[in-house]
Amino acid sequence: MSPDDALASFLEALSARDASPHTIRAYRTALTDYLGWLASADARALTRPGHPDDAAWERPGRAVLRGYLGHLADRLARRSVGSRLGAVRSFYRHGRRAGWLEGDPWAAIATPRQGSRLPRVLDVGQVEQLLDATDVHPSRSPVARPGRSVSGGPVQPAPGARERQQAWLAVRDRAIVETAYAAGLRISELAGLRHGDLDLRHAELRVLGKGRKERAALLGRPAVEALDAYLREVRPILQERSQSADPGFVFLNARGGPMGVRGVRLRIDRLVRLAGLPDGVSPHTLRHSFASHLLDGGADLRVVQELLGHSSLATTQLYTHVSPGRLRTAYASAHPRAGRDAAAASPAPAGGRGQAPPGHAPAGDRGAASPGHAPSGGRAAAPPLRTSADPPGRLSRQAPGQ
Repeated sequence: MSPDDALASFLEALSARDASPHTIRAYRTALTDYLGWLASADARALTRPGHPDDAAWERPGRAVLRGYLGHLADRLARRSVGSRLGAVRSFYRHGRRAGWLEGDPWAAIATPRQGSRLPRVLDVGQVEQLLDATDVHPSRSPVARPGRSVSGGPVQPAPGARERQQAWLAVRDRAIVETAYAAGLRISELAGLRHGDLDLRHAELRVLGKGRKERAALLGRPAVEALDAYLREVRPILQERSQSADPGFVFLNARGGPMGVRGVRLRIDRLVRLAGLPDGVSPHTLRHSFASHLLDGGADLRVVQELLGHSSLATTQLYTHVSPGRLRTAYASAHPRAGRDAAAASPAPAGGRGQAPPGHAPAGDRGAASPGHAPSGGRAAAPPLRTSADPPGRLSRQAPGQ
């Protein structure tokens, strides 16, 4: 079998397993690069003398495989190298199951370890900044939404066509950000939402995630109100601009077509710049923030796993890092010499073990706490979070799930 036929067979099997178009495209890219490199002079230069088949795709030699690892490491980040190797290993496993390969040459090659990196998250105030940016004109002047001004009062419709379009898109953009943050959606899930997936009456939506796995996501009142305003006031106007039938997707572009992943990403990136948020904030940062804020508010780890659609709890545990604010509060409430007056306290008299320095509870009295601190072992206060009982743009001290 030729390498092209083997690749076609593998991609056909992926399609039969209902893999997403993004997965199939990524695997095709990875394997085309791999098979092309095996046919190159660089691979042939690594074969043993008298063993030209060391560069054959069916059973490449160990030196050739290590050479390909070096080829990837020179061009790609460590995480991307792992993704490429995952595609190659899947290809060989499929060939062995299909019977056109005798074994997996990569079985004895160790995959480079992935670096552990905490996800970037926004605090609640930064999420509010991002939402506020939906009402800002590119020239940084406020833009009123249809039927209401920036201050919330009634206004007349904007006189110009350009101003009206900006007002409509501001309503849509707010619905995008509210939905992404309220439900913790991936950008592909957000762009792929359809009318039939929404149940605003019960504040729920159906999400088709990775591997075509379906899950239910929840919405708070701000997200429900933002979606309702967009679907009633703006989406019909955008759909009228399209020359084709309604595509059924929730979020449409200015021409009435589906926004797609690229369109959603560009709009959120624009809002990030308008909000003045740090470099590196991406649409996926809203998903990270969703998970971290739930855990900070006391949500159970398995509940967060279910809401995120993770197959493995280990993936969700990435978000169990302790935020600096919680870390400082817990330390101040638990450590006996963490109070502000601890450094100024005089040492206890010789033999006076029962006497505590000023501002601290006596030794052994674990139920007492210093002024302004929680009792020893007490839980740190969670940051304010958006809940279903909050009006748009407001925050509640109640944590999700309580």
